[in-house]
Amino acid sequence: MPLRAKRPAVAVEACQGARSLPVRGVRAGLSFEQQDWVAEEVPVALEFNGVSHAVMLATPLDLEDFALGFSLTEGLLQGAEQLYSVEIEASELGITLHCEIASEAFARLKERRRSMAGRTGCGLCGTESLAQVARELPPLQAGHPLSRGAIARAMAQLNEQQALQQVTGAVHAAAWCTTRGEVQWLREDVGRHNALDKLIGALVRDRVDVRQGFIAITSRASFEMVQKAAFAGVPLLAAVSAPTSFAVATAELAGMTLVGFAREQDLVVYCHVERLALQDEQNPSHAN
Repeated sequence: MPLRAKRPAVAVEACQGARSLPVRGVRAGLSFEQQDWVAEEVPVALEFNGVSHAVMLATPLDLEDFALGFSLTEGLLQGAEQLYSVEIEASELGITLHCEIASEAFARLKERRRSMAGRTGCGLCGTESLAQVARELPPLQAGHPLSRGAIARAMAQLNEQQALQQVTGAVHAAAWCTTRGEVQWLREDVGRHNALDKLIGALVRDRVDVRQGFIAITSRASFEMVQKAAFAGVPLLAAVSAPTSFAVATAELAGMTLVGFAREQDLVVYCHVERLALQDEQNPSHAN
């Protein structure tokens, strides 16, 4: 599903995560010139104990949350306590996140790198790569039962609270919502995976019991999105767009309820429907 178009240009003095640029165009047959807000996208390098690990293209907001969430959902850390510090260094080339992590976590990271390098050219690297993709997921708790109305409320609030999206029209969002559908934490980024990593980092840092709610996202539900949410312990993931077959299989195996096409009062449940009451709250006799 394409990103929703941004709202018409309004007077905004400053917008974090966006840059004001001069543009020209035609709207309703009339030409115009104006300043327009464009979402920032910069290379963000993650270093662990001085060793470069990955470079992501991201919106330069909530980067400490991003470092923690990425490290956890990629299996580099086993807990937030293993991340000692994050130093943010900006340069002309981009941003580097210097992460200081526990020695045992760094030892696992080095072993993973040695293992991958050692397989190169031996004909077995495909097996190693597949093993790294589909990692073992922790068992999910049952979680609290949810209503269809709660998901509808969450998706409506998600749309309303995307400040950067409303100005630029170019970013995704991930939000953690209560069982009643109230958005409590929200993070935005040009990349859907980055937005989810930022959200998970914030939830872990603030010690939120994620079993008491669910995550809503503005993108499709890919395998990686399901895997990251499962690693965080979230019992339900609701997406505005479709899932993939690998995502459904992963959610089924993890015990996660996966919802797609969550728009207004409509939704599609792909697995573990037992967590959801699909009947209309206003008319219990009518089921969608």
